Amino acid sequence: MSFPLWLTLLAACVVISFTPGAGAINTMGNSLAYGFGRSIWGILGQQAALVIHIVIVALGVGVLVTSSPVLFDVIRYAGAAYLVYLGIRQLLAKPAVDDASGAPEAPDDADADLAAERGIGPEASESRWSMFRRGLWVNLLNPKAIVFFLAFLPQFIRPGEPLAPQYAAIAATVVLVDIAVMWGFFAVAAHAMRRFTRSARGQRTVNRVFGILFIAVGLLLAFVH
Repeated sequence: MSFPLWLTLLAACVVISFTPGAGAINTMGNSLAYGFGRSIWGILGQQAALVIHIVIVALGVGVLVTSSPVLFDVIRYAGAAYLVYLGIRQLLAKPAVDDASGAPEAPDDADADLAAERGIGPEASESRWSMFRRGLWVNLLNPKAIVFFLAFLPQFIRPGEPLAPQYAAIAATVVLVDIAVMWGFFAVAAHAMRRFTRSARGQRTVNRVFGILFIAVGLLLAFVH
C-alpha cells in the first residue's frame, strides 16, 4: 500500500471512528461506570469484532451475507435486540451508592483493580472478560458493519499486489485508530463527567441516558434501512 493511499485510509478511519454509534455509547458507559482505565477492556472487545468483520469480508463471506436478505435480517434483528437488551438492563440498574450524604465516592482508576478484587464499588459489578465480551457482541452483531467494510475495503485494495499484507495494514490501521478515538476521546469525555456518578441520583440519570441511547440505536438498526 502506497503512503498516499494509507494516509487516505487513515483519514477515513478517523472520520468513521468519531461517528457516534453503539461502540461509542458502550465506551462512554463503561468509562462512567467503571473508570477510564477499565474501559479499555470493552474497547478491546469492540476491536476484536472489527477484526472479525474484516476477516469475514476478506474471505468473501460478506458477499453471502449481503446477497441473502433472510440471513442479513436475522443478524440485524439479533443485533438490534441485543442493544435494546443492554438499554433495558441499563435502565433497570440500581445505583452503587446510597442517596445519603457522605456516601463513599466511587474509587479512582488507580484503586479499581483493588476494589474489584475486594468485591466493592461499581468497578466490582462487571469483570474485565464480561466487558470485553459485551464490547465484542456490540460490534459483532451489526451486519451493517459487514456491508460497510464490503464497500469500504475494496477502495484500498490493489488486486495486483499481495492481498494478505494489504488486509493486515488495513486491519492494523482501523484498530489502532479506533482504540485511540474510543479511549482517547469518548472514554476521556465520559470520565470527565464521572463526578455526576458519585451520587445515586447522578448514577440513575446516567443509567437512563445511556439506556435510552442503547435502545434508540437498537431500534434504528432494526427499522432504518
